[in-house]
Amino acid sequence: MRNVSGEIDGVTIKSLRKIPDERGCIMHMMRRDDENFKEFGEIYFSVVYSGVIKGWHLHKKMVLNYAVVSGMIKLVLYDDREDSITRGNKMEIFMGDQNYVLVTVPPLVWNGFKGIGTERAIVANCSTLPHDPEEIIRLDPFDKTIPYSWDIKHG
Repeated sequence: MRNVSGEIDGVTIKSLRKIPDERGCIMHMMRRDDENFKEFGEIYFSVVYSGVIKGWHLHKKMVLNYAVVSGMIKLVLYDDREDSITRGNKMEIFMGDQNYVLVTVPPLVWNGFKGIGTERAIVANCSTLPHDPEEIIRLDPFDKTIPYSWDIKHG
């Protein structure tokens, strides 16, 4: 399975640790002394069912820090920032049970995700700001402004 495609300036992907034992496991996500930690705004969890798409949206000021603690998603990012050296680039990141990573998304990068596999996925976001409806811009997941197809790529 392809884990990442493309590259977008300011997006980082960090492998995370799962520490299993006979009782279960510990799943690390973020610490305040991590290199990519900026500040704490809020943490929330989003549940997405298999085949469901949540997106598109971008934040004007907020930095997102995504980790999938259960299930699998396809996180898709699109860079439409006017002054960005990677403007027009897209990234697909398959993350969750099979690829436990932390993805940091800077402000003004479009993002959305699709539940994949057979189970629901639980996505954690540790953002730098509390949710503010005035700070977010949303688009329909099939809006042609973003040149992306959510279809499965067979072959």
